[in-house]
Amino acid sequence: MAEVTLRVLENGPILVTGEVNIVDANGNPVSQPARGWALCRCGGSMTKPFCDGTHSKIGFQAATQAVLEAEREGQDSGRG
Repeated sequence: MAEVTLRVLENGPILVTGEVNIVDANGNPVSQPARGWALCRCGGSMTKPFCDGTHSKIGFQAATQAVLEAEREGQDSGRG
């Protein structure tokens, strides 16, 4: 089986490489682009779940730092 990689781009989409089957809401297969998939993270794409570059137009910034801080706080509160 081929390896699948999901690469999260900072303030951009999730790039998916490797053989992945995606089907639409009606169960129809979506043809995979030769370069793989770019999945939207910003919520602004007009072609969801696929990225259309809107993240760069709206100034999308990922919440990575906020998540890391919340995880650290959760670990600290568990200490006695």
